Amino acid sequence: MEIIGRMTADATVSETKAGKKVVNFSIAINDTYKAKGSTEVQKIVTYVNCSYWINPGVAQYLTKGTLVECAGRIGANAWTNKEGEVKASLTFHVNTIKLHGRSTGGNTAPAPVVPMNTAPAAVSEVAEDLPF
Repeated sequence: MEIIGRMTADATVSETKAGKKVVNFSIAINDTYKAKGSTEVQKIVTYVNCSYWINPGVAQYLTKGTLVECAGRIGANAWTNKEGEVKASLTFHVNTIKLHGRSTGGNTAPAPVVPMNTAPAAVSEVAEDLPF
C-alpha cells in the first residue's frame, strides 16, 4: 500500500526495552469529492499514524509540513485501557519513505532523498552535504 500526505508534526524516535529504535509520525491525507447531484466540493482529511523501524536517522528529515510518500502495510493494535474499555487503532508500518518537499511558510523547497536502507552513518554524511 502507498500513501502520500503531509507530516502533521515532527517525527519522534522511541526505543523499545530491547533497544530497537522506531520512528513514529502522523500523516494528513487530503481528499476532495463532489456528492452526487451537488456542485459543492467536499474536503476530507484522513490522519494516519505511521511507524518506521529501518533507519532512525531519517527522523530529522520528517518535519511538520513535509510532503512524504510512504509504502508499507497496515497493522491493527488492540488493548484494554485502565477503565476496562477495549480500544483499537490502526498503524501504517512503513517500509519505504520518499521525501517530496518541505513546507516553509507557503513555499515548498525540495527535500533531500535519503536512501532508506543505509546505515545511520550514511545519513549523517548526507546531512553534512546539505546546502541549508
